[in-house]
Amino acid sequence: MTNNPRNVAAEKLDKNFQAAPAPQLADLDWHCPKDPPFHLAGFAWFDTDRIYRRMPVTPPQPLPPAVDQLANATAGGQIRFRTDSTKVGLRVQLAGPASMAHMPATGQCGFDCYLGEPGAQRYYFTTKWDHKQAGYEFLICDVPAGPTYTVTLNFPLYQGVESVEIGLDRGAKVLPPPAYDSDRPVVVYGTSITQGGCASRPGMCYTNILSRRINRPFVNLGFSGNGKGEPQVARTISTIAEPGLFVLDYDANCPSLEHVQRTLPTFIDILRDAHPATPMLVISRIPVATHAWHPEGERERVARRDFFRDTVTALRDGGDANVQFLDGGDLLGDDWQECTVDSVHPNDLGFWNMARSMTPVIRKILAGA
Repeated sequence: MTNNPRNVAAEKLDKNFQAAPAPQLADLDWHCPKDPPFHLAGFAWFDTDRIYRRMPVTPPQPLPPAVDQLANATAGGQIRFRTDSTKVGLRVQLAGPASMAHMPATGQCGFDCYLGEPGAQRYYFTTKWDHKQAGYEFLICDVPAGPTYTVTLNFPLYQGVESVEIGLDRGAKVLPPPAYDSDRPVVVYGTSITQGGCASRPGMCYTNILSRRINRPFVNLGFSGNGKGEPQVARTISTIAEPGLFVLDYDANCPSLEHVQRTLPTFIDILRDAHPATPMLVISRIPVATHAWHPEGERERVARRDFFRDTVTALRDGGDANVQFLDGGDLLGDDWQECTVDSVHPNDLGFWNMARSMTPVIRKILAGA
């Protein structure tokens, strides 16, 4: 196979497709981002557990095993800081190498980098490495000397991170990032779609896109294939201190309408008991492309959407003005059939459209909170 003259080895023909350029990290000082002035976002229990994990090590009651394992994936995690360093390097040790069949390794296991102030962040680069390896070093930012600037590094979406170090010029300033408009986080519970499957890089997960548009911490609690609305998961989520908004986006992992009917009211009640006035946004699932040929699947999606909507309407009629419904069928826009990798999981266009549709809704809710 390797000697086939028709085999196109693009990495040998175009250096931009090589696994990683030669590292230029010898003259950098290395910093641990777990301590100030670096700021970590997206890990709601970090102050207690001191590891990059999305659920507590010791939850109030045992989590479903799959949720417990998926919590080690670092989706939605961010490192934020200001610096005048001309270079930003990363030294990363993952829990394992890239392994997914239809999601880019850069989304599963990579970091990406944004530069700029809140509301004006611009993408800069994504880590490159040999995807068979579970550790790598990479120069992710190389800019001219100048004033201080804000760096946001997005963690991998579908792998655990054992350690990460930040390399900066020797003697470079390291300062706290700009303050959030509010420290009360937007907590998003859901499925593989919430977790970021199948974004090409971490910054294209919809919660990360939203974090660039809405200057708040976001906590991504998407659990691939396992956002099933279990009460023990709701009780764990309810221990997050002072949430600014709960977003429930777990419809796509529910096996049936009956499952939705059984879990949704209980899940909402558990969160409400702990946080009586916290705004809540309930979202039904996005469209599925193959349903155009399988109408029974679309009928099921619509029935579940109607139950989500009717549940929220009943709660509002009962006096809970802080819960709202959003029809996921509208999130992808008119070009929705072009928005997935496999008919279900969004590509970058899908995530962009989801975030674009959700931004004004979430802004309005937070403004009225």
